[in-house]
Amino acid sequence: MQGAAADAATGAARRAGALVEELRAQGSAAHRAGMARFGIAVERASGVPVPALRALARRIGKDHELAQALWATAHHEARLLACFVDDPGAVTEAQAQAWALDFDSWDVCDQAATSLFDRAPQAWSLATRWAGRDEPWVRRAAFALMAGLAVHDAAAADPAFLALLPLIGQAATDDRPYVRKGVNWALRNIGKRNEALRVAALACAREILAAANRRAGSPRGGGAGDRSARWVAADAIRELEAAAPGRRPKRGP
Repeated sequence: MQGAAADAATGAARRAGALVEELRAQGSAAHRAGMARFGIAVERASGVPVPALRALARRIGKDHELAQALWATAHHEARLLACFVDDPGAVTEAQAQAWALDFDSWDVCDQAATSLFDRAPQAWSLATRWAGRDEPWVRRAAFALMAGLAVHDAAAADPAFLALLPLIGQAATDDRPYVRKGVNWALRNIGKRNEALRVAALACAREILAAANRRAGSPRGGGAGDRSARWVAADAIRELEAAAPGRRPKRGP
């Protein structure tokens, strides 16, 4: 069995190498520059659009061994492709932890969280545990996972999402831009799942805002964490109030 596993790993590594060459050939300097403008780390990127990667993933099909080999190349688009071809049922705790520590850009973090990990057996456990981590990309992944679960886990009951709201409240003061955007994303997606969760998410957002305002009025208040919390809350309130039943969105100018 060890020989067979080694042969499979070697074959996957060869296929991954060939795919990296294919991605490099498909890459566009213009698209790579556009990625950089959106804050994506492009040092190891070739400039291949995500729709093209998804089309390639459909051609390949699910392949856990290949996903591991693609990730090991450290090539940016190869890692995105790994998220699309991996089998969520084959994801292990060790893999999820290792990949999370490798995150170096918001797009890889978010695709791993919302295209793979949120469908894995460990999804809920990872989301709650990573919410308390200090590494910025791991912590963002926690809230990206929550956002993905709100969309993709149709079987989850409301109490599971209600249990995430205190974690969102605790992390709202994290003033690192990519973390606070992940916190806000989770809050909005939970609130858009159904009417009961919309009401609960709004209550959470209003409490985040009120707490930040209370701290701002104290002698030591008004710091970066409070500004972050106010943004997280105000943006969520604006979107979730607009989503109220029977309320028509405002037309643009």
